[in-house]
Amino acid sequence: MYLTPQHILLAGATGLTGEHLLDRLLNEPTVSRVLAPSRRPLAEHPHLENPVGEFTSLLPALGGQVDIAYCCLGTTIKQAGSQEAFNAVDKDMVIAFGARARELGARHLLVISAVNADPESSIFYSRVKGEMEEGLKAQKWPQLTIARPSLLIGERQDQRLVEQLAAPLSKLIPGKYGGIEALTLARALWRLALEEQDGVRIVESDELRRLGK
Repeated sequence: MYLTPQHILLAGATGLTGEHLLDRLLNEPTVSRVLAPSRRPLAEHPHLENPVGEFTSLLPALGGQVDIAYCCLGTTIKQAGSQEAFNAVDKDMVIAFGARARELGARHLLVISAVNADPESSIFYSRVKGEMEEGLKAQKWPQLTIARPSLLIGERQDQRLVEQLAAPLSKLIPGKYGGIEALTLARALWRLALEEQDGVRIVESDELRRLGK
């Protein structure tokens, strides 16, 4: 079954994927409202509500009907400054967002995780992503879609040399480890939001690429 969501809650609208997703949402005729809290102002649009400030402070004040919520929050350990700060954004903040979205009536949450997310992993990054996923599952969402992209490709404000060098090669890797364009991921997330099914769905990078064509 396919839905036509009207009211969207979006976290991470200033990020690489979030920017593409926001543009898509604001140009969809079925979407009448996008609530997108952010740390810096977004471009004005008649269907956009953009509370500005510290994200954790904004969450309790968010209001209005929400049909579907997207979480595109994420950072790197280098950007965050420490493992603790990374954990606070990529796990704690995401889980807090999920809880607030549930309170606002959202039935479906779509979240960007990462390939090889595993709460038992010996790799810190993968373990945090896995713990985040488990935290969202514990919220008992009627519908939870977890996107696990591999290397995200696109023009960032903070260009990362290693990613720039790896991007061309990552596109040649088959299966779930192949890189994916942020625009493609955004398209896939929108398409996944239109599909109604119960429970948890995990979507790996290869399927995301197919859905986002």
